[in-house]
Amino acid sequence: MRHMEDIMLIFVSLLCVCSCGLGLYFYNTAWLRPKRIIKELRKQGINGPKPSFLAGNVPEMGKIMASKKAKEEYCSFTEDYAKVLFPYLLQWRRKYGPIFVYWIGNKPALYVSQKDLVRDISLCVSLDLGKPVLLQKAHMPLFGKGILKANGMEWFNQRKLIAPEFFMDKVKSMIELMVESVMPLVDSWESKAKNGGGVAEIIVDEDFRNFSADVISRASFGSNYAEGREIFEKLRVLSLTILRSNNLFDISYLRFLPTKRNKLIEKLEKETGTLILNLVKERKEDTLVSSRKDYFLTSLLESVSTTSETTPNSSSSTDCFIVDNCKNIYYAGHETIAVTATWCLMLLASYPRWQDLAREEVMELCKGQPPNADMIQKMKTLTMVIQETLRLYPPASFIARETFKEMKFGDVCIPKGINIWIPVSTMHQDMEIWGMDAGKFNPERFVNGVLGACNGHGYMFMPFGFGARTCLGLNFAMVELKVVLSMLLMKFTFALSPQYCHSPAFRLIVEPEFGVHLIVKRV
Repeated sequence: MRHMEDIMLIFVSLLCVCSCGLGLYFYNTAWLRPKRIIKELRKQGINGPKPSFLAGNVPEMGKIMASKKAKEEYCSFTEDYAKVLFPYLLQWRRKYGPIFVYWIGNKPALYVSQKDLVRDISLCVSLDLGKPVLLQKAHMPLFGKGILKANGMEWFNQRKLIAPEFFMDKVKSMIELMVESVMPLVDSWESKAKNGGGVAEIIVDEDFRNFSADVISRASFGSNYAEGREIFEKLRVLSLTILRSNNLFDISYLRFLPTKRNKLIEKLEKETGTLILNLVKERKEDTLVSSRKDYFLTSLLESVSTTSETTPNSSSSTDCFIVDNCKNIYYAGHETIAVTATWCLMLLASYPRWQDLAREEVMELCKGQPPNADMIQKMKTLTMVIQETLRLYPPASFIARETFKEMKFGDVCIPKGINIWIPVSTMHQDMEIWGMDAGKFNPERFVNGVLGACNGHGYMFMPFGFGARTCLGLNFAMVELKVVLSMLLMKFTFALSPQYCHSPAFRLIVEPEFGVHLIVKRV
C-alpha cells in the first residue's frame, strides 16, 4: 500500500511539474512574447490593431469582412482587388500607415507597403529570411516540403537542382508541345462558334485550366491531361478545401481537430500522393519516356539521386521529394497560368483597342502559322498586355516571408519570428511609382520594359515574387501565355458577355468567382 502511495505521489508531482511547465510556455507564447514584440516595434514607431487573447486579430478580420461584404459593390475591372478581398488590411493601413503589425492567433505579422523597405527585403539573400512556417503548416497537404515552401539549405538545394529545367533554352524547346496542347481548345471554340453561326458564348476558365494542365502534364511526364486529370481535379478540390473563404488567415492549430473538412484534406492528400507515385512508376517503366531529358520528371528523379548522395542523413524520403515537387510544379504551372490567361482575355475583351493592336501584331508575325520561338520573342505588344494583366491581377496576393533571426532592413529592426506580408496588388498600384493612371489598364506603360514602367524601381513589379526567390517558372509562364493568346487572337475576337459578373475571389490565387463569360466570334 505504501509503495502504491509513493507511485501516486510521484505521478501527481510529475503531472504538476508538466502542468506548470505547459502553463509557463503557454503564458510566454500567448502573452509575454506578443507584449515584448509589440513594445519593440512601438519603439520604432510601428503600431497596429490591438490583438485579442489567443486569436489575435483574426476575429476582427472576420467582422470587417462580414460588414464589408454586406454593403460592398465589387471594384471596377482595374481597381486594386485588395479593397474587396482584404478590406481589414487597407483599413488598418489608412489608420496606422504603410507599416503596421497585426496578429494571426499568437503569430505576429508585419504589413509592409513602404517602397524603400520593400526594396531592402527584395535584395536580401540570407537564408535567415524564408517562407512563413505558419503557411508551411497550413498548406502542407498541398505543397509539402517542395520548392515553393521549403526554407534554408533544403530550399537552396532544390532550387539549384530544378532551376536549369526552366532556363529559356529549355522552355523554347517546349513551344511545339504548347502549340499541340492549345489545338483542342481552338478546335472546340471553332466548333461552338460554327454551331452558333460564327458566334458563341463561352465560359473560358475551365478551358484554360484544361489547356494549362495538359501543358504541364506533358512537360512533366510526357503524358496528356487525360492521364493526369484525376491529379489536377484532386489538387483543385484540395486547394479550395484548405482555403474555405476569402479570409486569408486561419488559426493554424485548428487543422488538428478531427472535423469533416480536416478529414477530407487528409484523404485528398493521400489520394493525390498515390496517384502521382503511380504515374511516376509508369513513366519509369516506359523506357522511351524515362530516357527523355526534356521532361521535368527526369530532372526530379536525378535530383533525388543527387540529394541522397549529398545529404545522406536527410529525413525526406524519395517518395516525399517526388510527390511534393510534382504537386508544386503541377499547381504553380497549372492554376496560375490558367487564371492569368483568363484575366488577360477579360481585359482584352473590355479594351477592344488593345485587342486589335495585339491581333495585328500576331497576324503580322505569325501569318496564320503557329508561333515559334522567334515569333514569340518579337511579340512586344502582347508582352505588354500580359505584363499589364499581371500588374492588375497578380496571381499571388502577397509576398510572405518570416525572419528566422532578428534582422534589420533599412532603419527597421525586425524581431525573430515575425511574418512579413507585402501586398502585391497594392504595390502594383502605387501612384508614386506607376503614375497617376496606376488604376487604369494601360499596357503602353511597359513599352520600355519593366524598369521603364515603374520609373526604375524594378522590384515594385512582383507578380512572380522578387529577389532570390523569384518564381522559377517565369520564362515558362510568359512563353505559354504568349502561345495560347496568340493562337486565340488569330482565330477569334472577344467581347464581354452580359452574363459576366466581375467578382475577384481569393482561393490561394485570385480568380474570377463566377467565371469569365465571353462572346467569341470567328475572325
